[in-house]
Amino acid sequence: MPDSNISSEIKALEAIYSAINRGDISAALPFLDPEIERVEPPGFPTSGVYRGHADVLAHWSQGRSTWAEGSCAPERFVVAGEKVVALLHVHVRLKNATEWIDARIADVFTFRDGKVVQMRTFADRRLALEWAGVSGAV
Repeated sequence: MPDSNISSEIKALEAIYSAINRGDISAALPFLDPEIERVEPPGFPTSGVYRGHADVLAHWSQGRSTWAEGSCAPERFVVAGEKVVALLHVHVRLKNATEWIDARIADVFTFRDGKVVQMRTFADRRLALEWAGVSGAV
């Protein structure tokens, strides 16, 4: 039988991605710790570290506002203790662009007391899994 905390964490992540994909960023707020830290790696369009509700929501809103269409869809979740790795399929066309961005990346979420306290994005899924302490799960 699945752990109820794991189930609620995955449901929270599904709700976060759903909110981002439909452009309703503020709907993700209830799942985030007020002191959340968002880390986007070098090489990404908005790389940097964002802290707290206001910074993270502004970061997500800025990124989402560049989309003409598409989605960032979880394909699978891998639970590693207090961390959950979201293996993602990004398929997005930016505004004023004809080419689609099509990538498979990963986000690693750290939960504490039912809220996301950290989110780190990785261009390489294997590195995300290693960082979360998981081996051989790609």
